[in-house]
Amino acid sequence: MVNFPQRLLDGYASFRAGRYASEAERYRRLGEGQQKPSIMMIACCDSRAAPETIFDAGPGEIFVVRNVANLVPPYAPDGRHHSTSAALEFAVLQLGVQHIVIMGHGRCGGIRAITEPGAPLSTGDFIGKWLAGVRDVAETVEHDHSPDERLTLVEQASVEHSLANLRTFPWVRVRESKGQLTLNGAWFDISQGELNVFDEKERRWTVV
Repeated sequence: MVNFPQRLLDGYASFRAGRYASEAERYRRLGEGQQKPSIMMIACCDSRAAPETIFDAGPGEIFVVRNVANLVPPYAPDGRHHSTSAALEFAVLQLGVQHIVIMGHGRCGGIRAITEPGAPLSTGDFIGKWLAGVRDVAETVEHDHSPDERLTLVEQASVEHSLANLRTFPWVRVRESKGQLTLNGAWFDISQGELNVFDEKERRWTVV
């Protein structure tokens, strides 16, 4: 195990002696069968906002996809590589999840790169292209706020935009119209530990 991070080895040892030891039967059942989560969560890669920790979820409970800035791209079956879209297709058509939650969070580095002044991200690299849609979203948010307030508003507006993009996927739209699938937006304040959810009917965010 040359060069394998010691922090991970220590964490694994703790897991084996603690959680795995106390839930060995559960892990055995999960390993013998197939996963059957009812919830899919699309979250950010940010190391401070792990969904399984925030929602106190056990193994097998949430199908989690994490990408920079918790984005959902629009439906685009163009033959290119689409990691998030592929995960959506698998979760909805293969796993039959009943809920999809898009969770943004405070102080998101990806969103901040778009909203703060300075050299823009290159349109020729991966991150610049990935966040191009956020730039359009940010333009809809008024500038008469403090930088921190505007960042939060753009983070939340981006979640709303991703919810709209979810509905461009035909099999998501059909299942939602039949009541077989719910779509939800959430935003987590890291420093306060507060969860905000989006009420689409009222078009507002509220603290849980």
